[in-house]
Amino acid sequence: MIEKVNPMHPDKVADRIAGAVVDLAYKVEENPKIAVEVLIGHGVCHIIAETSAELDRVEVCKAVHRITNCSKIMVDFKCVRQDSHLSENQSNGIRCGDNGIFKGVPMSDEQIKLGSIAREIYAKYGTDGKYILDGDRLIICQSHAGDELKAEYPDAIVNPIGEWTGGTDVDTGATNRKLGSDMADGVTGGGLHGKDLSKADVSVNIYAFLKAQKTRETIFLCCAIGDDTIDGKPYSEIVDTAREYINALGGFEKFAEWGLF
Repeated sequence: MIEKVNPMHPDKVADRIAGAVVDLAYKVEENPKIAVEVLIGHGVCHIIAETSAELDRVEVCKAVHRITNCSKIMVDFKCVRQDSHLSENQSNGIRCGDNGIFKGVPMSDEQIKLGSIAREIYAKYGTDGKYILDGDRLIICQSHAGDELKAEYPDAIVNPIGEWTGGTDVDTGATNRKLGSDMADGVTGGGLHGKDLSKADVSVNIYAFLKAQKTRETIFLCCAIGDDTIDGKPYSEIVDTAREYINALGGFEKFAEWGLF
């Protein structure tokens, strides 16, 4: 049994905005330190960023309006310098940026199938949607979709309470609230989105997921802030693995669209 939400779900909109802010930080610095939280809904987007990078408020607002496709959303943007103790942790090399527990799990056929279905539906409609697959039972909640979707998926339960509009005028969105959708059976103590690569919540989660797919075994890892070795590897190598993965997708905003699968 697995749930997947698409990139226009309000929580994913929040993740994408957080990712876009991280992308902006990487345009300013090669290895910025940043953590972003986003709450969006009903015409307002609240963003708090703790960062070493100097962020341009105008560029942040442009990202919000582009991702939401709405220029009327009011952006409440608060940007502060990262805590000096956290910054000092990284002063002499790439070290683990936080404490964490991580479980990487091989993808099941059911999870791969739902990921494909979600992308196919989103490619056609491009609006807020949520999908669940439990064995042969498929539940589709897709905004701005009528009888044609029921015809495409005649054996599915489609929009069980009727047609709906979805989006951030219907529901609020917050960063890292859809980790089940992003990680399948993976487990983490933190969140994937709105953070730089030094944060284990990003790099170790990606590393554990990729290793689980390669070995087809469940991977358990934990770390403490300041660790320079995890899973017998220099932390810098784990960060490089995550950097390559993020870059291949096109950046942190693109990573936030679907998560790890």
